[in-house]
Amino acid sequence: MEGSTNNTKPVGLIAGSQLLPIEFARIVKQTSHLRIIAVGFEGETDPALEGLVDELHWIRVGQLGRLIKVFKQAGVRQCVMLGQVAPRNIFETRLDLRALGVLLRLKEKNAHTIFGAVAEELAKDGIELVDPRPWLKPLMPSVGFRMGPPIDSRVMSDLEFGYRIAKEIARLDIGQTVVVKRGVVLAVEGFEGTDQCILRGGELAGKKGGAVAVKVAKEGHDMRFDIPCIGPETVRNCSRAGVSVLGFEGNKTLVLDRPTCENLCARFKVSILAI
Repeated sequence: MEGSTNNTKPVGLIAGSQLLPIEFARIVKQTSHLRIIAVGFEGETDPALEGLVDELHWIRVGQLGRLIKVFKQAGVRQCVMLGQVAPRNIFETRLDLRALGVLLRLKEKNAHTIFGAVAEELAKDGIELVDPRPWLKPLMPSVGFRMGPPIDSRVMSDLEFGYRIAKEIARLDIGQTVVVKRGVVLAVEGFEGTDQCILRGGELAGKKGGAVAVKVAKEGHDMRFDIPCIGPETVRNCSRAGVSVLGFEGNKTLVLDRPTCENLCARFKVSILAI
């Protein structure tokens, strides 16, 4: 949907995969008159986003120069970055000169350093990457929120243990998710992401299942480009893996498509809890 002539102030949306870019677009349209100029990634971004934004421009992962050109031509001065990009694409795609320059300047290459450098590159052209939480607050439950069956004392003990371990691996920039069972760490999230960590940890828990997953945010977490999220696919993966409970950090984690999550928790007897 390109070429809109509406002069309302635009906000840019760098849209990765999964539900978050769509949820953001819906909330913005329901609560404001902002025009949304979106950039989507071929093979990553859900095409359904097109019906929710004013313009959607398609690029390949690694075309940073083109992304900036789209925003500048549309008059975008502030943008948000939401959704995921498959980690392999950072290293397997063909980068344009601007993206290549960013990557070569980095000594450490993780989500925070890479996307932080992208933010700096946007700023060189007068485009500020902003924190999207003011729009997304309705999706961010507080401590004590729960869906699914009640949780017993043994599970609470594993949640507390998993929370401490997850906070430590987050501090070390390793990942944000761990899977534990009866005080044993089964899986630690690395480059593969939350879903694969849950599946791996569930497999190691054995046929009886009963593992507990915990997802947190790093202290000083830069919420401009990496807000922890859970959604229906997370609940499905917990069920597939035999993970009975998923704890997440309250006031720092988004729960996407809450009605579907609630139905799935009841159906699969999986509990999700803000801690």
